Amino acid sequence: MARKRSPEELPKPQTNLRDFTAYYMRFQRTQRGLSGEALGRVIGAGKSQVSRIETGIDRLDAKQAALLDKAWNTGRLFSLLVWYAAVGHDPAWFAQYVELEQRSDMLRLYEANVIPGIFQTPEYADALLRSGIEADPDRLLADRLERQNLLLRTPPPHVTVILSQNALDWPIGTAEIMRAQLARLLEEAERVNVVVRVIPRSWATGAHAGLDGSFHLMSGDDFGEVAYTESPGAGRLVASPADVRSYGVRYERISAMALDEGASFQMIQRIMEETRCPSQHGESRAAAEHSRVPASRSAS
Repeated sequence: MARKRSPEELPKPQTNLRDFTAYYMRFQRTQRGLSGEALGRVIGAGKSQVSRIETGIDRLDAKQAALLDKAWNTGRLFSLLVWYAAVGHDPAWFAQYVELEQRSDMLRLYEANVIPGIFQTPEYADALLRSGIEADPDRLLADRLERQNLLLRTPPPHVTVILSQNALDWPIGTAEIMRAQLARLLEEAERVNVVVRVIPRSWATGAHAGLDGSFHLMSGDDFGEVAYTESPGAGRLVASPADVRSYGVRYERISAMALDEGASFQMIQRIMEETRCPSQHGESRAAAEHSRVPASRSAS
């Protein structure tokens, strides 16, 4: 029998709209004298999933909300709560993101500007965090490095990373820090559960779907698939199946523009070597890219 949660462990309605939805669903269920199993029959879920929704582990989705509204004649209250929770800013977004990241069986990451946090060296992460306006960069650094234990889990998640070339050659910290970071990235790319691919910054690549910004797709048996998109000081978790699919389509379009694993590995190696003399190699590479004639895309 599952342990009964204390009031302190249940979602707080004042925390965010998702927690309010979970709180209010539980309140309405108990007011009606319904068991979790009975509510599960209403929304097409098992008793265990109802429990996970009420305790904030899972989220009520749009289909379940519509069934609840119909059964309880709420005037679309739960559907509207789920919709506003999906489109609005959630003050607890990062804690929720980290929880889902750690529970994921598969991660698909697209990064437009920096190396993903789970692959960052301490020095690279420290340089990034201290370049911003964070009040406590030391705490954030410790939290970021702790998240990397995800890769040591048994079994580890499968991770596919697509990086813009900007993430590889934008100077962060010092040349030594960048070389060590790229070396770490190459080490991670050799793991059997990790795929790293690069989108080259070239005329042949041109405009692509990744120019809109970074995002992640996280999948797990106990929560399905969720998308996460980031912005300065905020972020948004997307759980609606239709919206998650749109991010999946975007990821596939970005993937189509990326180099294969072998060519990506070679590009990372080349950029890492060029950081030994950044000014000379950077100028020669920039000149070469400016003089390159746009290439047509192959149909294969």
